[in-house]
Parts: sequence; structure tokens; C-alpha cells
Amino acid sequence: MHPTFVGRKEEQEILKDALQSSEAEMVAVIGRRRVGKTYLITTVYDKQIAFSVTGIQNGTLDDQLERFSKSLKNYTNSKVDLPLPKSWFQAFDMVQQYIETLPKNRKHVIFIDELPWLAPHKSKFLQAFGHFWNDWASRQNLIVVICGSAASWMIRKVVNNTGGLYNRITKRIYLQPFTLQETEEYLKTRRLKFTRYQIAQLYMALGGIPHYLKEVKKGKSATQNINDICFSKNGLLRDEFLRLYPSLFPNADKHFKVIRALAEKREGLTRPEIIKITKLKDGGGLSTVLDELSHSGFITPYRIFHQKKRKVYRLTDEYSLFYLKFIEDKALEGDDIWQHLSQINEYKTWSGYAFENICLKHIPQIKKALGISGIYSLSSTFYKKGTADEKGIQIDLLIDRKDHVINLFEIKFYNKAFTITKTYAENLRQKMGRFEEITKTKKQISWIFISSFGLNENEQSLDMISKSLTLDALF
Repeated sequence: MHPTFVGRKEEQEILKDALQSSEAEMVAVIGRRRVGKTYLITTVYDKQIAFSVTGIQNGTLDDQLERFSKSLKNYTNSKVDLPLPKSWFQAFDMVQQYIETLPKNRKHVIFIDELPWLAPHKSKFLQAFGHFWNDWASRQNLIVVICGSAASWMIRKVVNNTGGLYNRITKRIYLQPFTLQETEEYLKTRRLKFTRYQIAQLYMALGGIPHYLKEVKKGKSATQNINDICFSKNGLLRDEFLRLYPSLFPNADKHFKVIRALAEKREGLTRPEIIKITKLKDGGGLSTVLDELSHSGFITPYRIFHQKKRKVYRLTDEYSLFYLKFIEDKALEGDDIWQHLSQINEYKTWSGYAFENICLKHIPQIKKALGISGIYSLSSTFYKKGTADEKGIQIDLLIDRKDHVINLFEIKFYNKAFTITKTYAENLRQKMGRFEEITKTKKQISWIFISSFGLNENEQSLDMISKSLTLDALF
């Protein structure tokens, strides 16, 4: 195992189990672009990979077949070019012939990376691949790993395939971005020392995407690193946003519209609100866009408390939110752009929203810190629009517990311990009262406060807050 391999323990076990299996295995690894799918597979299966091929983005069928032929040439150590297959059926026949020459006493891995790119419309890739598996590979001492960044395409066309690949996947991995703890571990393996507050700052801008975090440099603060990676002329993330969505979704215009709409609404949007703002038509097309963005981890649908059928969508991709708030259309020059931007009012609004998103992604860690991991519970958000007569109410996170308790969460990103004033406490009291009035719940309700450095204890905090958690709880 690679000495700097971080996290992914469960995923590694799934891949290792496939190696120990006495049967052929088809493993699907799904996750958004740059999340580390290829690294995970090539690290765990380093010595077992007998053949691998990677699709070419926007390549024609001829491009893909030529790439396939060259990859096979490399693995067979052929001194001459192999004949160019005329179809995917012929290509898989060539792989079969090659694998049959290898020793039978060990398990071999075939790795097909960026499968959606290998299968353009009318290419018959999936039919040929299904035939290859059903007719031959499924009876061999083989693991076939298929991988793709277009998560929704992989789920729709492969995982839920109704043709030759129906129910053929034996193991599946949905690879998520690093958690805060994994991010801290990853930075440590690269001998980068940051406080947890600085790691949270990096995470709020870059997310837990290993490829982005790889750009963080030693000897610079979180602020300097964000400045270099996101604002400098040669920074990796200066314009990654414009390439990211088209690389995953053909005709990404609709995806951009949804992302931009959600970036403007801290409380998230319901489906009717998305339609109203984006002017997109209601129907299957919009459902596909929302599914594709959700499966790829850019947006997240959250349950609304006491409303089973309604969901609110939030933009939960840290980098996309950061790009739209601070990088796009900012004609700023100089060496310390982020130092300047982090002093303006928009920073406070953005950091609050970004920190809420981090907390929503770390609910298992929050439950553990509260000592309620073993209690069955449902997490949701609460949202009631204001009227001319009544003020609206928004609670970003609540945990509804089976032991007759509902925890309401107040979340603050602050550069020091937070002080609850009398006015702030009164606002929390009114919010709780409105929540009880609207939901008519009979459960015990308590406020949990999550902030960077905790609370300054005073009369208000002792009176209103049942438990205060710091950043450490999220790690």
C-alpha cells in the first residue's frame, strides 16, 4: 500500500474483498471528477492490473478505439502496432485473447476508466461490454473495474442497466470527497501544518477534493494558499468552474443555471422555486439535471421537517459557491486579492453559508460528539416562508430523535469564541417558539450551538444552549 494513502478504509476493503473472492467480480466506482477514483483503484490494485484504458473526453468512436488499441499494445509489450479494432465487439475479443495468455493461478484486473467517454451515442460500447462479461469474463479469475465521473450516467446506464448488464455489478463504491478529518490527515502526510480553523478555511473554498488540496503549499497560510490557487493567473482553480460542468454533462447550460440560482439562495430552493428563477421547464429534463447534479455531489436535496414530499436543494459544492461569490467577474489586481476580499461584507455571508454546508456534511461526527450515534434519528432542515403578517423562519439543521427530543442547531463561523447577547438569545427564543407553534410538536426541544471556537459562557448561553460544539467535533 502506498505510504501516503489517506482514508478510504471502507472502499479499500471492498476492493480487497474482490481480490479474495473465488468468483469473477464487476466493481463499479462512481464519484465526481478529481475525487481520487483512479488513484484509489491503481493504488489498491497496483500489481494486479493486467489491462487498463481511459476514455477520451469528446472523442469519436475512432478516437476511443485507437486509444484502446494503443493501451493494449503497451500491456502486451508488442513491438508492432496492433490492428485497429473496427468495433467494440472486436476490441473486447482482443482483450479476451490477451488475458487468456496470462497465468491462471492469480486474479487479474481489467480497469476501464471514464467509461462514459468510451461510450458515445450509437457506439454500441455497452452492448459489446455486456456480451464480453456474460459470454466470457464472468467465468474467469477476473476483476473488471468500471469507473466514471459522470455519476448519473453511470447509475442510469450501467448500475440500473436493463439490458446485458442487468444486475451484473457485484460491488459498488460511491467515492465521496474527503471529510475534514481526512483532509487534516492528507495535509499531514504532505508535512503541511495548519490549525483546524485554517483547515476549515481551506475546506470552505476548495472542498475535500484531493486534486485541489494537492495544490496547497508548505510555508504559506490558508489565506495565502487560497489566494494562489484561486486568484493567481496560473492558479488551478482560477477558471476550473467553466470546465468542470461541461466535462461531466453534455449541454451543461441547464446545470449552470441551477447552480447559479442556488448560489444566490442561502436557504436553498424548492423545485418550483428553481423553475421560477431559472425559467427551465418542469418535467423529465429538469429531473435529469437535478439528479445528475445530486449524484455528482454538487447539490444536495434535504428533507423539510414535517413535509414528507417537499425537498429543498442546496448548493453544497464548496468550490462552485466560492467561485461564483468571489472569483467570477472580479477584476481585481494585486498579490493579496483574497486578503482584501476576506474583509468585505460578502465574506461574512459566504463563510456562514459555507460553514453550514460543512456541518450538514458531517452529521455523523456531530451525532458522535453529542453522544447520540446509537439513537435512531432523522436529520432535516426547517423552512417557512414569511408573510405580510408573520416573519419567516429558517433552521438549517435539526435532528429529530426517537427518544422524544428534537435538537435545533445554530451554526456560526467566527474567528474567536462567540458571545450570545440578550438580543441574540431573544431571537433564538422566538425562533424556537415559532417552530413549536408551526409544527405542533410535543417533543422536548433544545438548542445546540456549533461554532469555530465555542461560546463565551454567560447568562444567555447557560439559559438557551443545551450544548456547545467547536470545530473539533467535526474532525
